[in-house]
Amino acid sequence: MELSRLVCAFLLAACCCCRRAAGVPGEAEQPEPELVEVEVGGTALLKCGPSHSQGNFGHVDWFSVHKEKPTLIFRVHQGLGQSQPGEYQHRLSLQDKGTTLALAHITPHDERIFLCQGKRPQSQEHRIQLRVYKAPEEPSIQVNAVGISVNSQEPEEVATCVGRNGYPVPQVIWYKNGRPLKEEKNRVHIQSSQIVESSGLYTLQSVLKAQLVKEDKDAQFYCELNYRLPSGNHMKESKEVTVPVFYPAEKVWLEVEPVGMLKEGDRVEIRCLADGNPPPHFSISKQNLSTREMEEETTDDNGILVLEPAQKEHSGIYECHGLDLETTTSLQSDQQELLVNYVSDVRVRPAAPESQEGSSLTLICEAESNQAIEFQWLREKTGKLLQKGPVLQLYNLKREEGGGYRCVASVPSVPGLNRTQLVNVAVFGSPWMTVKERKVWVKENTVLNLSCEASGHPRPTISWNVDGTASEQDQDPQSVLSILNVLVTPELLETGAECVASNSLGKNTTIIFLELDSNRTTGLSTSTVSPHAKANSTSTEKKLPEPESKGVVIVAVTVCILVLAVLGAVLYFFYKKGKLPCGRSGKQEITLPPSPKSEFVVEVKSDKLPEEMGLLQGSNGDKRAPGDQSGSRPHLAFLTVLTDGRARERNTSI
Repeated sequence: MELSRLVCAFLLAACCCCRRAAGVPGEAEQPEPELVEVEVGGTALLKCGPSHSQGNFGHVDWFSVHKEKPTLIFRVHQGLGQSQPGEYQHRLSLQDKGTTLALAHITPHDERIFLCQGKRPQSQEHRIQLRVYKAPEEPSIQVNAVGISVNSQEPEEVATCVGRNGYPVPQVIWYKNGRPLKEEKNRVHIQSSQIVESSGLYTLQSVLKAQLVKEDKDAQFYCELNYRLPSGNHMKESKEVTVPVFYPAEKVWLEVEPVGMLKEGDRVEIRCLADGNPPPHFSISKQNLSTREMEEETTDDNGILVLEPAQKEHSGIYECHGLDLETTTSLQSDQQELLVNYVSDVRVRPAAPESQEGSSLTLICEAESNQAIEFQWLREKTGKLLQKGPVLQLYNLKREEGGGYRCVASVPSVPGLNRTQLVNVAVFGSPWMTVKERKVWVKENTVLNLSCEASGHPRPTISWNVDGTASEQDQDPQSVLSILNVLVTPELLETGAECVASNSLGKNTTIIFLELDSNRTTGLSTSTVSPHAKANSTSTEKKLPEPESKGVVIVAVTVCILVLAVLGAVLYFFYKKGKLPCGRSGKQEITLPPSPKSEFVVEVKSDKLPEEMGLLQGSNGDKRAPGDQSGSRPHLAFLTVLTDGRARERNTSI
């Protein structure tokens, strides 16, 4: 028995020696191959032996081993390399003086064992394991848009994660709210599959299925791909997604917008809310104040009751009803009171106040509200605050105090809640014209709009003394504006226009003077003349001269003042010399030193009226009072200086 064992061992050893002597690669038992890692598209550097090896690489054969079958791909003879026909023919090259074989353009198909065999001085073998890597693309995730019901009896698809073009196949991990998910019977199931592309890369698809509960309605799901590269381990994450979760409602309630105190005129929305998804079918009811029963209100398609504008009648008790169409469960909310604050029925007593000029008048404002009210009185045309409180006292009424007064009723506790009432106070009186006189510059053959405004109580009527088309506009209950459309003719230029306002207490007029403007071109045109600022019934409008006339008047006044100053100085000089007696009339000779100059005359003239020439005296030496207009004439004074040195003063009245 022992002899047979020794014989078998001897024969086995001999067989092994024969195999080694034959030089067949891959048959002898070898140590673990050297590991070389490279990314797809890179270059693998294959060394025939460890870096410290001292072997002779002048004669080396390189093999690729696929399915344990070696195939010669490259041969080195006397330091020169030669590629063998096949898939590696154009991708191999020698580097580092023939010690390294470079394989370019790595693909996933290149992941295999490569073997190099040296022939001299003795047969040597070195095996290399080539590992290929490729990072997958960013993972994409597709959520189940249909949604998942919490009443489902088995896990439903939540989302699908896809990672494309990776090598080797990456590992996928699913997360919910940042926590990894693991397989759990009847709760969580992860199903993954991969597809090999023609390039040798892998596309991974992973489907997450789970049973969800109501609390998962806002849960965030995402997937993570873990993969390896020569540089180490890496990972990529997808975006987060939320899956629709359907669950029945447990309660409903009412919500009112806007929040806070409501007032009349607001846009108010009353809506039902529920904690279910999808929400149930809603209806809103309001309590009938008469029967105390709830009556359904009309809502829009979303079950929202819109009150626009809100009125005090909308105040009351509301409630919401929800019907789950899947479970046919009916839910009812708590009742909620809606209060619309209001101010209404603002009124003033007396409603149409009238009073005589100089008398007093009392106005009282009243209003209704569910809150405390404050009153204010304002002047309508100025907006000025006259009085706080419901009562306004007007004493010693004047014509100007007629017109509009506004009562404002407001609720301080509800910002923006107020109502107003306007009342017009009429003060009895004859018509009051805006202006008494007015000058209008016109051109002949033009169509002109003349205006005339009057006020009074009773309301006056206006008539014109010239033919034309008249129209009236009410300015307020006591005022009227009349506009006359008329053609400017020579007769109209001569007579002017007059409007007459009259009522039962009297009448008044406005006169419009028409002046021809020679600077304007002739031809038919239209112009409008508007009323001036208001004046009382005794005032007369000041006529404004043309711009050229203003300059002439200023120059004339200045010259007159200077001439008067010179004349006064001359008269004062003669008076001081004693050669000019005062109080005499007629001529007076004055002896002057001889003068070589010829006779000259100083003449003072004035166009002013006598009352404006108080410094000038008449022929009898008396001074006229400014208001004395009897027999008044323009007065001229002449001072003649003769060449013989005598002077004569001559007073002449014209």
